[in-house]
Amino acid sequence: MSFTVAIDGPAAAGKGTISKAVAAHFGFAHLDTGLLYRAVGARVLAGADPVAAARALDPRDLESDALRGPDVAQAASRVATDPAVRDALTAFQRGFALRSEGAVLDGRDIGTVICPAAQVKLFVTASAACRAERRWKELQANGSDMTLDDVLADVQARDARDAGRATAPLAAAADAVLLDTSEMTVDQAVAEAIAIVAAARA
Repeated sequence: MSFTVAIDGPAAAGKGTISKAVAAHFGFAHLDTGLLYRAVGARVLAGADPVAAARALDPRDLESDALRGPDVAQAASRVATDPAVRDALTAFQRGFALRSEGAVLDGRDIGTVICPAAQVKLFVTASAACRAERRWKELQANGSDMTLDDVLADVQARDARDAGRATAPLAAAADAVLLDTSEMTVDQAVAEAIAIVAAARA
């Protein structure tokens, strides 16, 4: 029987790291659904139509290191506001969630739209300042010359766009467990998430 863990939250809150760790701990499959939108965004930046790009998406498109850049992130956030793009990607995500070995999906509308019946729902968040500093450090390590103020502005703009879109806005499901990682180490956040999932499986 499938067991689905839905993990939502804003950019740089730690949901990706937590999701991978939870999946590895329990032997579940993992899908970073944001990569789907990043892959579409990357195709749009290259001149493709958003809906056509979503319909033609290949799993290999998710493996490119270029998907982690800030320009692709902004493009992803823009295409994610298109209901037709979201519809094109919904079936893929729901199919993944039903894997027999169990699945962890992280994104922004997993618990509310994609997998509302998930056995575990987490909403991972942190303050905008904390998330901007984390993202800035990642970018610095990759040679970016963006300032912390620039990154904070990007984070705040993306938060507003993700929460304000008409279709599947970023929001915690009513039955999601809130996990604020602002003052947590990575190990603490992962341990808390694993404990929540383990309790649900008991």
